[in-house]
Amino acid sequence: MDKQQIANQYKSIQDIITRGLEALDGKSTFQEELWQREGGGGGRTRIIQQGAAIEKGGVNFSAVHGVLPEPVRKAFQVDKTNFFATGVSIVIHPNNPFVPIIHMNIRYFELDDRVKWFGGGIDLTPHYVQTEDAVYFHGQLKNICDRFSPAFYPEFKAHADRYFYIKHRQETRGIGGIFYDRLTPEKTQVSWETIFDFSAALGHAFVPIYSELVNRNRHREFTAANKRWQHLRRGRYAEFNLVYDAGTKFGLETNGRIESILMSLPPHAEWAYDFRPEPGSAEAQTLSLLKQDIDWLAL
Repeated sequence: MDKQQIANQYKSIQDIITRGLEALDGKSTFQEELWQREGGGGGRTRIIQQGAAIEKGGVNFSAVHGVLPEPVRKAFQVDKTNFFATGVSIVIHPNNPFVPIIHMNIRYFELDDRVKWFGGGIDLTPHYVQTEDAVYFHGQLKNICDRFSPAFYPEFKAHADRYFYIKHRQETRGIGGIFYDRLTPEKTQVSWETIFDFSAALGHAFVPIYSELVNRNRHREFTAANKRWQHLRRGRYAEFNLVYDAGTKFGLETNGRIESILMSLPPHAEWAYDFRPEPGSAEAQTLSLLKQDIDWLAL
């Protein structure tokens, strides 16, 4: 296993996911832009817009290298200056308010043969939390994790709950998922090859998992009020990505391509002053479930 092998596998996963999402949408196709990073490397940005199910989505691959900027060295607490990073990053914003936003990234980072790790995760942000969808989503993630280590799901689920928390709102971005960072054999008690295989398995599971959630909800009728709530929840999504998201910060600090970094932002969002949903409404119920440490598999 070397960095080029990892990058090639991630590039193949990007191809599989974009083909699968085009088939799922049934109307729009991805537009691709190849780009080069000043300082080393580049990537493939693929964007889909105005589809039958997907209003806006991106599936990006990158493999970049060069001198690690000073702010990133401090954040990573490393002295080495050269780096290599590769990964796939996905955000999908659907048309229907009852279809959830989904995000996934799988990535590999290397300074040298001794300093390297895998990171990534997948999380779901429903505009309306539906328990049966949450149970399905977390059940699928646990099945994937358990194939590689029984410790993965509980550890990574708890990490996601902590990471995807909007502190200034005191609510989670959605229903979480799994999130992991700096995975090494020393940290996980499994081999590099097992960690890589887990990363790839997560990538391959993306289309089947999201297709199920989309097809459950894509034809549900919705009102203008539902659409407005969707836009308000997208506002929360944008707040998290711009204030807290580590990938966004890393991309900006390593002189990444701005359009690719900010493809995660929704096409339309709204911020209303001191919006409060009606007590007992579906919107209020959703807010009550945007909390850390919910055991979705016990519901």
